[in-house]
Amino acid sequence: MNLADEFAPNGKFDPNPQASELLGNFAWVVTAAAVAGVIVIGTQMALQLRRGEMGEGATHFRGFAIVMGACILGMTAGPLVNYVIHPYLLPPP
Repeated sequence: MNLADEFAPNGKFDPNPQASELLGNFAWVVTAAAVAGVIVIGTQMALQLRRGEMGEGATHFRGFAIVMGACILGMTAGPLVNYVIHPYLLPPP
C-alpha cells in the first residue's frame, strides 16, 4: 500500500457548485460596483457643470471610460475563468 493512498481523502471532490456560486457572487459585486461607479461619475458631472473649466469634459469622459473598462473586464472575467477551469471540474472518465 502506498503511503499517499493511506492519507488521501476518501470520496470525490466536486467543486462545481461552489465555484459556480462564487463566480455568480463575484458577477453581482462587479455589477453593483459598475452601477455605483457610473452614479459617482454622473454626480460629479452634475455638481461641476457650471464651473466652466476647459477640458473638464475630458476628465469626466476619462473617468467614464475607466468605469466602463472595468465593467467589461468584470463581465469577461467570469466566463473566461469558467472556460479555463471547467475541464478541471469535470469528473474523470
